[in-house]
Order: sequence, then structure tokens, then C-alpha cells
Amino acid sequence: MLFISASLINNIVFMRFLALCPFVGMSTQIETSIGMGAAVTFVMVMASVVTFFIYYYILVPLNLLFLRTISFILVIAVLVQLVEMVIKKFLSSLYKAMGIYLPLITTNCAILGVTLLNINYGHNLIEAIVYSLGVSLGFTIALILLASIRDRLSYSEIPEFWKGYPIVFISAGLLALIFLGFQGLAH
Repeated sequence: MLFISASLINNIVFMRFLALCPFVGMSTQIETSIGMGAAVTFVMVMASVVTFFIYYYILVPLNLLFLRTISFILVIAVLVQLVEMVIKKFLSSLYKAMGIYLPLITTNCAILGVTLLNINYGHNLIEAIVYSLGVSLGFTIALILLASIRDRLSYSEIPEFWKGYPIVFISAGLLALIFLGFQGLAH
């Protein structure tokens, strides 16, 4: 239930409004959406695992809880650099397609949000991993859905004043309304 709740019921993009910049910026093509989703999944899960150990085995015993946010951001930045090097070496076309959005995973508030939520919710390590996987799957689903809609819109006749970001935000809003339907799964 934790996985389904994280991916559908409390979708990080549509219900918590986090990660909107990469959601809009990387949803222009389905292929880049999948690549961004995979990169975010890796970083989010690894950041949740590493920050779990840092929090419970370093910060709590040493009473350094005030360093939680900065240490979590440092972990995320290191993981993003690792992902960026791997994608650049093995998937150069994806690296070029992702452009500036790949290093911006470091500032993706959804990743920091998940690491903090895991601590705030009191998740154990397994629950933190499941929650991170659910959130990242929900993020990937949101990217792919919007990329699919944007692809269809590119072939549609749209009034001039709705072209570009206005129709993207209208589409995203309609997707958020659709995801409200998943709230019934929680009961």
C-alpha cells in the first residue's frame, strides 16, 4: 500500500506539487522522460538509503540534527554527479537530450523532499526504499503522461494564445484532476 500510495494516491507532482521544473522541462519527448525518470529513480533510492544511514548512525547519535538538510543535499549532489558521469559515458545521446536538466536533478526538490519525508514518517530502511521507488515511479508516470499529451498536441490545432506553456499547464492541471480519482484507493 505504501508503494501505491507514493506513486498514485500522493503523486509527488500532482498532489504535492514538487519537481515541477523537470516535469515541465523534460516532458517534451517520451524518450527523455523515461531517461529522466530512470535517473531520478536511481538518485532518489540511493539518496534515501544513504541519508537513512547518515541520519540514524551519525546525526542522531552525535546530536547534529541541525545538519540534516545540508548533509542530505550534499549526498544528493554527489549521487547526481555519479549519474551524470555514467550517462555521459554510456548514453551520450540521452546526455545531450537531457541537457541542463540532468545536473538540475541536484536541485530537484522531490528528491530532498523524499529523504526528509522518510525521516519524518519514521520509515525503516525497507519502507524508505519502497517509498522512494513509489515516488520515483509516480514522477516517471507523470513525465510520460505529459510527454504523450504534448506529442499529441503537436499535431493538433490549438488557438495561438494557448500554444506553448499555457496548454502544457492546462494539460498538467487536468492530469492532476485525474490523479485525484486515485484518492478512493486509500479508503
